[in-house]
Amino acid sequence: MPEPSRTQRLGAYAVLVRDDMILLTRISPIGFPAGHWTLPGGGVDHGESPGDAVRRELYEEAGLEARAVRLVDVHDVHVVDTGRGDVYEDYHGVHLLYAVDADLTVEPHVVEIGGTTDIARWVPIVDVGSAIGPVLPMVVHAIERVDHFAAGV
Repeated sequence: MPEPSRTQRLGAYAVLVRDDMILLTRISPIGFPAGHWTLPGGGVDHGESPGDAVRRELYEEAGLEARAVRLVDVHDVHVVDTGRGDVYEDYHGVHLLYAVDADLTVEPHVVEIGGTTDIARWVPIVDVGSAIGPVLPMVVHAIERVDHFAAGV
């Protein structure tokens, strides 16, 4: 087996909770892993502050504008396996998880066309991991700590 390529990625993600639901987005066919559900968010661009990144990503992926954001937790995942583009990689993802204040009456909708998100929607927390399909580990992590995010910004 060849040596895996090493990849480390920093991402900023929004955790929004309304009643007994959490806002999730689905990874499009051009994203990885396609069809999995995740939190709205994504990579922090070079030179971009993580707070600005979570605001940008929340708007692109769910059409919501953050009024305020508060860093609550950090999650990470380390996987050595076939990843994006079928490349064997040693992947380390670091996920900054933010509580976000936004207008929760706005219906979530994907703004960025042709991106790595194809659906944004409120999902009952009890349905996560069963009725909606596969979710990324950071979603489970956030739900296990949902009271930290629901406390507000």
